[in-house]
Amino acid sequence: MNEKKAMHAQSIPELAASLRDGSLTSSTLVRRTLDRIRDDKLNAFITINEKAQAMAKQRDERLHGGSASELSGIPVAIKDVLTTSGLRTTAASRILEEYVPSYSATAVAKLEAAGMVVVGKTNCDEFAMGSSNENSFFGPVKNPCDTTRVSGGSSGGSAAAVAAGYVPVALGTDTGGSVRLPASFCGVMGLKPTYGRVSRYGLIAMASSLDQVGIFSHTAYDSALILQTIAGHDPHDATSSTRPVEEYAAHLEAPLSKITIGVPREYLSEAGAAGALMQSAREKLGGIKRVSFVDISLPHTPYALAAYYICMSSEASANLARYDGIRYGSQPDGAETLDEWYRAARGRNFGPEVRRRIMLGTFALSSGYFDAYYRQASKVRALISRDFEKAFSRVDVILSPTSPTPAFKLGEKVSDPLLMYLSDIYTVSANLAGIPAISFPAGLHEDLPVGLQLMGPAWSETLLLQATHRFAPSFV
Repeated sequence: MNEKKAMHAQSIPELAASLRDGSLTSSTLVRRTLDRIRDDKLNAFITINEKAQAMAKQRDERLHGGSASELSGIPVAIKDVLTTSGLRTTAASRILEEYVPSYSATAVAKLEAAGMVVVGKTNCDEFAMGSSNENSFFGPVKNPCDTTRVSGGSSGGSAAAVAAGYVPVALGTDTGGSVRLPASFCGVMGLKPTYGRVSRYGLIAMASSLDQVGIFSHTAYDSALILQTIAGHDPHDATSSTRPVEEYAAHLEAPLSKITIGVPREYLSEAGAAGALMQSAREKLGGIKRVSFVDISLPHTPYALAAYYICMSSEASANLARYDGIRYGSQPDGAETLDEWYRAARGRNFGPEVRRRIMLGTFALSSGYFDAYYRQASKVRALISRDFEKAFSRVDVILSPTSPTPAFKLGEKVSDPLLMYLSDIYTVSANLAGIPAISFPAGLHEDLPVGLQLMGPAWSETLLLQATHRFAPSFV
């Protein structure tokens, strides 16, 4: 079997078939994967799992015995904010540069229990704070489609690893678009499930009410297979749902009845790439039988970005208070008081974007400002959720661009935080409402990948995956 085809073109079912018929072994597949990662020019990985080859050998023994799952022996990459037992987990931050956890995140443990081989930890924005993957202590991730451009953040390393063919699938996390945005920039699929569908246990928290584990892949089937593996209730995470997990992959080919797509008026004001993309989507999807479009309104959309950044920064400020330089990070010299210790340790070990968000969040939560900022943002968040509930009483799914632009140049927006934050304008609402969303490749704009986003009601992952499976070929 051709090595390039194995890693660049083959889906999980194709790889699984080759592993079962003996034309490929997991040891060979993982060795090729590690060779490619070690030659990585994208800076997509922070840590390589040196035990991966031994794990692959164990998977071969299972495959030979005929008792392995469809995922057994297949490599997977993990965003470096998900803990991995015995494998360094840094959150792309200096303060966790040498941290080796003693336990694995539930999502990671479930993939390993299914037989997947974790080949490494992917680069990301520090503590998942960023839209371009330029905030990592380990340097930026380059876009595999154009190495002068960003990969998108914060899960840029996972997106780049899948797009470049290092691995067929990867895990990321999505707090305000951190799976969907890099998926759009790199030309792959990115799924953010409903809040609570996948356990957050072992995810280094940024904003606990917004964070969710997500999936990068090339096909809807691969996303469906990974989702049904990692989804489900976890006693370690009180926010994980007890709702039964559906057989997403088995339902993928089920015929869709009439599907109504909502197009928010508030998302149509953008010209350029976003406007052209939506016009193309209407033309291509409008020709599919039993698909119809309805114009809808999400009236509180103009306030979503502000509400998101207040809620997110406030929660990040609280979550990152634990990193004080005592248990993690280098210890400052010359600090005579506890206050001096905290200032020196946190100032040295946190990057500028993390410090910025901690200060914004601390201000929003402070006495005299809590009601004016955090409480008001929480009220707007409830109004945004209500907008979606009303919309889904009329439509099955909502369609939008994933990003207002294709991937921008490295360094282009890094000195202008407000301009950078606007990259998330189409993605943050799904996190505020806790609903599932998926970005899929929708062609090129000026030779750069662009993505379309589908959003659905809570727990509608089956419908979103079916729709993506049906719609994505129209843009190839």
